[in-house]
Amino acid sequence: MSLPLPPPPPGPLRLRRRRRPTVLGLCTEGLYRVSGNKTDQDNIQKQFDQDHNISLVSMEVTVNAVAGALKAFFADLPDPLIPYSLHPELLEAAKIPDKTERLHALKEIVKKFHPVNYDVFRYVITHLNRVSQQNKINLMTADNLSICFWPTLMRPDFEKKEFLSTTKIHQSVVETFIQQCQFFFYNGEIVEIVNTVAPPPPSNPGQLVEPMVPLQLPPPLQPQLIQPQLQTDPLGII
Repeated sequence: MSLPLPPPPPGPLRLRRRRRPTVLGLCTEGLYRVSGNKTDQDNIQKQFDQDHNISLVSMEVTVNAVAGALKAFFADLPDPLIPYSLHPELLEAAKIPDKTERLHALKEIVKKFHPVNYDVFRYVITHLNRVSQQNKINLMTADNLSICFWPTLMRPDFEKKEFLSTTKIHQSVVETFIQQCQFFFYNGEIVEIVNTVAPPPPSNPGQLVEPMVPLQLPPPLQPQLIQPQLQTDPLGII
C-alpha cells in the first residue's frame, strides 16, 4: 500500500504551494533539464518545511532552483508517486499495439492510484503538459520532460539487470501521460501526435552535400530569476 503524501487537502495543497512559482518560468529554456543552484534548492526545501507560505520571489532564487526543489520533493518521498504495485500493469499496457486500446488501458490503470497519488499525479502531469506546450521556446517537449521525470516519478530498481531492457517503456508511459493529459484526466479527446519528418534529400544529384558553413554555438543557458507577476491562475493548471 502506497501512501507517500498526507490525506487531502494538505497533500495536493502542499505541492501546489511548492510548485506554483514555476508557472512564472514556463518559457525558461531547459526547464527541469538545466540544474539550479544546489544551495538555493536545499534552502527552498528547508524553508518550505518550516513555513508553507514562503515567498520564493523574495528569496531571489532562480526558476531552475525551484524546479530542482520540486523534483527533489518527489525523490524524497518514501514511495514513488506512481505506485510500484502498478508498474507491471503500466508496462504491459504500454506494449499494446493499437493506440486507442493502449490509451484506454492506461486510463483504467491510473484510476487505481490511491486518491492522493491520483490528485497529485494529475496536477503534475497537467503542469508538465503546459510546459511542453511552450517547447518552441523552452525546448522541453513531452519526450524531453519524460526523460527528466520518469526516474523520479517511477523510481525503479536501477540495480536489476532486467530493468535495463524496459527503460524506454518506462519513459514512454510518462511521455504518454504528458501528451494525452486532457484524455486521461479531463475527459478530452485523444490528441494526434505529429512526428517531425526528416527533410528530403537534395533534388540536384550533382550537389549531394551542401556547402559547409561556420558552426555557431548558442550562448550558454543562464539561470533566470523568478520575476513577480501581477496576475496568475490561482492553481496554475489552466
